[in-house]
Amino acid sequence: MKAVIFDFDGTIVDTESMWFEGFKELLDERFQIELPLDIFAKCVGTTDETLFQYIESQTGTAVNPQELSQTVRDRFSEKLTKLELREGVRELLEEIKQLGYVIGLASSSSKEWVERFLIQFELMDYFSVIKTKEDVLRVKPDPALYQKALEELQIEPAEAVAIEDSVNGSMAAIDAGMKCVVIPNQVTSFLNFHEKTIRFESFADFNFSKICG
Repeated sequence: MKAVIFDFDGTIVDTESMWFEGFKELLDERFQIELPLDIFAKCVGTTDETLFQYIESQTGTAVNPQELSQTVRDRFSEKLTKLELREGVRELLEEIKQLGYVIGLASSSSKEWVERFLIQFELMDYFSVIKTKEDVLRVKPDPALYQKALEELQIEPAEAVAIEDSVNGSMAAIDAGMKCVVIPNQVTSFLNFHEKTIRFESFADFNFSKICG
């Protein structure tokens, strides 16, 4: 193995749980409808299209995705100071660096969003390459983000492992020909992942020997 490529949202920082709470509160207040976790989880690691289809099916009317997302984003911004790195992430990044592997990042989010947090938590220097939605035509579960990262790193898929938290992200990694480690968060922990994934319940449990064996 030569490289480790991380997902961002829900993997490095658990933004997914906060997004879920934000949309759940908004839908209850504005439309008096519930947002089941299994519906929201379908959007984790990819676009929010499924979420807005669900809202329209429940309300019977068209909604403005941009307006709803911005409303949740505004609420989200008030809570940004409460966000923390997932426990063990920094230690794992340092271990990977000390082992001599190159580190990349592949996220379906925007570059501005990702780099904002990497700078905030002083993680930018760990990553040799960062690929975001601006770099591809289709985000995860399409494998393009991982393919772009591998191409820039000049590393073959079999020589790299992806670290993900979502089904969409894990399928992108698998379809790119990579090994995939899943470390779910509270939004994705109930999901069933592909049999090719290697699952750890926390970063503290991460075991390189199990991946490389």
